Amino acid sequence: MSWGKAMTGTGKTVTRVDLCEAVYQKVGLSRTESSAFVELVLKEITDCLEKGETVKLSSFGSFMVRKKGQRIGRNPKTGTEVPISPRRVMVFKPSAILKQRINGHQAASNGAEKTE
Repeated sequence: MSWGKAMTGTGKTVTRVDLCEAVYQKVGLSRTESSAFVELVLKEITDCLEKGETVKLSSFGSFMVRKKGQRIGRNPKTGTEVPISPRRVMVFKPSAILKQRINGHQAASNGAEKTE
């Protein structure tokens, strides 16, 4: 078994097309409307992150932008030190509910986390 399949379970990668098809199948919009809906949601998330806003999706997680300062890195092949420019990075922090679900534990029916 390859490492990628062990990490993802099935090894399948879900694409925009898959998301659009899921919306089409479950919501009942046309394929064109489903595609436009998915694109609109992704664009809104992207626009918010671009402005430095945090996107919090209840029971799913938070997307946020963090600023990283300049630092000195090292070329692993040659050992030469090189400056790494300051930059912004996007991070995702999954909610406790999402963490439970991916580990096979269903959250309590009222949406509260189970404590054991």
